[in-house]
Amino acid sequence: MFAVIRTGGKQYRVSQNDVLKVERLDVEAGAIVTFTDVLAVGSEGKLTLGAPVIAGASVTAEVIAQDRLDTVIIFKKRRRQNSRRKNGHRQQITVLRVSSIAAA
Repeated sequence: MFAVIRTGGKQYRVSQNDVLKVERLDVEAGAIVTFTDVLAVGSEGKLTLGAPVIAGASVTAEVIAQDRLDTVIIFKKRRRQNSRRKNGHRQQITVLRVSSIAAA
């Protein structure tokens, strides 16, 4: 069984026991998070699509850790102008393990 959920402006296809990295959520490690923005649920050749979400469906996940991704380098150069700028940042993420998918 799988589900498509929406969080942090992105969509993720998840199934039970999947580990995924999402945009930072304000929860502590070990907490349980429930996603109610379930866009689709499927199992064994059967697919249920929401319009836009499926009423009553939810995905429950456990927060494993609050982490940061590798450094993303932003380098801008204007050619022939002797102008360069180098910047970077580390995106903050939440690592989740999906524990259950409940269809409507």
